[in-house]
Amino acid sequence: MTDDLVAALRPLLIAEASAEAPASGAEPGDLEQAVWLRLLERLDSEGPPPDPSGWLRRAVRSEARRSRRTTRRELPYEHEHEPAADADRHDPERLALTAARHRALRDAVRRLPGRCPRLMAALLSPEDPTYREIAGELGISQGSLGPERSRCLGCLRRLLTPEVAARSARG
Repeated sequence: MTDDLVAALRPLLIAEASAEAPASGAEPGDLEQAVWLRLLERLDSEGPPPDPSGWLRRAVRSEARRSRRTTRRELPYEHEHEPAADADRHDPERLALTAARHRALRDAVRRLPGRCPRLMAALLSPEDPTYREIAGELGISQGSLGPERSRCLGCLRRLLTPEVAARSARG
C-alpha cells in the first residue's frame, strides 16, 4: 500500500516541488524530502490521506511557506559585526570577543549528537564546500543534507540559547 502510494505520488511531488522551490528559496530536493517525511509521519499516525494528490499539493505549499519564513528571518552571519573602520579590526576587545564567540560555537558544535558535529564542521569550513562534496565526505545522500542541517541547527540553537540568554540583561 505505502509503496504504491509513494510510486503514484512521486511524479506529482517532483513537479510541485520544482514549481514551488524558486519562490521559496529552497532546493526542490529539500522540499521533496520534507513532504515525504510528513507523509511517513501521517501514515504512522493517521493512515493515508483521503485525497493523496490534494494533500500532497497542500503539503508542498506549506513546506514552501515555512522555507520562505525561515529565509526571511535568517541574516547572513558575515555582515553581523563588520567593523566601521580599519582601526576597529585590530581592537583587542573586539578580537577577544570574536575569539570567545568562535570558541563557544566550536564547543557547542562538538557537543551535538550523531553526525551533526561533522556536518556542521563541513558547513562552517572556510573552504566552503558544496552540498555534493559534503555528502560525499559524510557518506550520505545530497538530498538528506538540508533536513539533516535543519535538525543540527535546531540542536545547536537549543544548546546555545541558555548561553545567549544568560549574557543579555533581562527586563
